[in-house]
Amino acid sequence: MSVRVLHADHVLPGDAPPVRDGAVVVSAGEVLDVGRAAEILPRHAGAPIERFGGVVFPGLVNAHTHLELSAMRGRVAGGRGFVAWVDSLIGQRHETPPEDDAAAIDDAVSELAATGTVAVGEVTNTLAAVAPLARRKIAGAIFHEVFGQNRDVVLRRVEGLRAELDERLPVWPSADLSYAPAPHTLYTTHADAVRALLESAKKYGTCTSLHLGEHAPERRAVEQGDGPVVEWLALRTKQRPEFPSRPLFDYADELGALSPSVLLVHLVEARPDELARVASKGAPVVLCPRSNLHIEVRLPPLLAIRAAGLEPALGTDSLASNASLDVLAEAKALADRFPAVPAWELVQMASWNGARAIARPDLGRLAKGARPGVIGVEGEAMNDPAKFLLANLRLRRRVLEPRS
Repeated sequence: MSVRVLHADHVLPGDAPPVRDGAVVVSAGEVLDVGRAAEILPRHAGAPIERFGGVVFPGLVNAHTHLELSAMRGRVAGGRGFVAWVDSLIGQRHETPPEDDAAAIDDAVSELAATGTVAVGEVTNTLAAVAPLARRKIAGAIFHEVFGQNRDVVLRRVEGLRAELDERLPVWPSADLSYAPAPHTLYTTHADAVRALLESAKKYGTCTSLHLGEHAPERRAVEQGDGPVVEWLALRTKQRPEFPSRPLFDYADELGALSPSVLLVHLVEARPDELARVASKGAPVVLCPRSNLHIEVRLPPLLAIRAAGLEPALGTDSLASNASLDVLAEAKALADRFPAVPAWELVQMASWNGARAIARPDLGRLAKGARPGVIGVEGEAMNDPAKFLLANLRLRRRVLEPRS
């Protein structure tokens, strides 16, 4: 088993501040040691040393994607709110040939790999991205999403998910991907189905996902039973859905969604007391700032999220609402708006926080025993390597040590 030492100008561990003149010791994908070069090199005397002029960091984790929408890149206008955006998306989807979808998914997975992404939290209705992810050895979590306000129909759908998985995905055993059913939102999925889906995820022993607090019409639908979302659903489904007229986060809690096993995606609409509640329940949070900017021209309340004690992950959402699948570009979007937040913490959101969110503690950080993949970007980072990464998103990201 060959051991080698990567001696870099800067090491970003992923779960801690950067180390100037650092070193990472690796063997067959596993991190054996990490820290200041002055301490690491003597401990591993005799091992070959590779000098790297730049920044070394762990493989990235894109904690919220919709890869099956990749053919929608540049085709769905934003800035008019969620209802207008999703209505346009559905129209564009109906006009897209299946072969275009398949080619776009393959290209998207290649794009992920080129950005140094080693894992995703993929939300899917069709499971179409699983095989391409497996081929490129990208790990993560697959969230098999369910919509529907018709109770009987949607519960039958929930019951059929496992059979669908077994039928469609003989490749699954070779994929480094967990599986869990997932409700879409509290306003597009019947309450009994939400409960059943969350319970089913617990049965599989993995995390699941829920879009929550993405936009103001969502809150209005759940809390008041009217507004643009309700009118849109009534038009689409030919029936007017009923909602509980309960505070949004009370309703989420009652259904079991505020839980350490449920990723809460977006939280743009969350208020400080609601964020404190999410934190007290231990629920992981995923932010998608560039998608929120495209659709609603808003950003998540990052300072309030941090003040609540939450450590959010980052995701790109889909190419229907984003220009790229680079999760570091999400960190850059937040850095531009919230300059007081340390840049290394934003990189942590794109790596270690994402790994924890999708229940993959073996990824996302350069730590003993982890297998995160080691990525490097060459260049003079001066005193802040995280700022350097975010300011130079177009520089090539080299895989210095693959995960396995």
